[in-house]
Amino acid sequence: MSNDKRNGFINKIGFIGLGLIGGSIAKAIQKYYPEIRLYGHASRQTTLAAAHDEGVIENDDFLPLEEFAHMDIVFLCSPVRCNIDYLRRLAPLLDENCLLTDVGSVKGEIQKAADELGLSAQFIGGHPMTGSEKDGFAFSSAQLLENAYYILTRNPEIDEVRFNKFKVFISSIGSLAIEATPTLHDHATAAISHLPHIISATLVRLIRDNDTPDGIMRTIAAGGFKDITRISSSSPVMWQNICMENRDELLHLIQLYEEALHKAEEMVSVGDEEELLSFFSGAKDYRDSLPIRGNGLLPRANDFYLDLADETGQIAIVATLLATAGISLKNIGIVHNREFEEGVLHIDVYNEADKDQAMQILTDHGYKIHRRN
Repeated sequence: MSNDKRNGFINKIGFIGLGLIGGSIAKAIQKYYPEIRLYGHASRQTTLAAAHDEGVIENDDFLPLEEFAHMDIVFLCSPVRCNIDYLRRLAPLLDENCLLTDVGSVKGEIQKAADELGLSAQFIGGHPMTGSEKDGFAFSSAQLLENAYYILTRNPEIDEVRFNKFKVFISSIGSLAIEATPTLHDHATAAISHLPHIISATLVRLIRDNDTPDGIMRTIAAGGFKDITRISSSSPVMWQNICMENRDELLHLIQLYEEALHKAEEMVSVGDEEELLSFFSGAKDYRDSLPIRGNGLLPRANDFYLDLADETGQIAIVATLLATAGISLKNIGIVHNREFEEGVLHIDVYNEADKDQAMQILTDHGYKIHRRN
C-alpha cells in the first residue's frame, strides 16, 4: 500500500480511547500518513483538547458515536471490557464499509462479541505488543510502535483482501504485523505478559508486607527486584480488566507456575546442587537467546550505568555533557546496592535514541559504560 492513499482505502480514522496506545497509534499514522483525518473520543474533554492542540486529531470536543460509525477504520483503544461495550453500541450504527479493530491484550472475548453481533466480516482483533509504565495521552509517542510486534486476529469470515490491506497498513506505520488465532494469542500472552504481571505484583506486595518498620527492604531494593517488578507500575484498571477477560488461560498458567515454583522449592529444600545449577543455567541460556532490540510486550528500560570517580563534581560533569547534546534526563543517581549490576552511576533517559547517543558521548569522553541486557 502506497502512502498517497490513491486507492481510497483510508481517508478517515476514529479512535475511541486516546491513552498511551491509542495516542501512539494515532501519532504513528499522522507521521506516515499526514493526509488521513483522525478523530478521537476520550473519557475526558481535556484529552481531546490536548490531542487537538498537538495537531493529532481534528476535533477538540466530544463527537456523537454515530460519527465514528462512518469512518474507514475505528480503533477501540479503551480497556478490554470497555472495548466490548463500545462494540455493542456501534454495531447497530455501523456502516458496512467501516473496519473495526481493537488494541486489547485479550482477543477471545471481543472476537466472540463481534461474532455474536454479526460483525465477523468487519472486525480485526489487534494487539500492539508494546507499552510503558506511564499511562495516558501525554506519554504517547509514534516511536512506541516502531519495530513492535503487532498481533492481528480474526474470524475466517472476514475478506482476505480486506484483512491483508489492514495488515500492510499496520506494517507501514512501523510495526511488525503477525497473525494468530484468538485462542493462541490469549494463551501466549497469558504466559509472557499476564502471568508476569501477577508475579510482579505478588512479589511487590510480599516485600511490602514483610518489610521492617524502618523500611530496610525498600531502602536497598535495586537490581533484580526493580527489574522484575518494573511492570507493576502499569495501569491497575487495565490489568484488572485483563485478568477478568483472560481468566481461564491465566488460571491455567498460574497453576503451571505454582508447579514450577514447587519444584524449585524442592531443589532448595533438599540442597540438590546439580539440579539447581541446571535450573539456573537453563533459564540463563533461554533468557540470553531472547532478542533484546526492538519494542516488546514489556516496556523497555532506557537506562545504563557507568563507572565514576569518587570526586566532587563528577555527576555535574556527566549531566552537563548530556545536556549540551540536548539529551533530557529522566533520572540520574548513585547506585548504592550494586549486587546485581556494574557501574556506580545510574542514568535513565526517555527513549532508546537518546540512550544510544548518551552512551556514545560518555564513551568518547573516557567513561566506562555498562549496559543491561
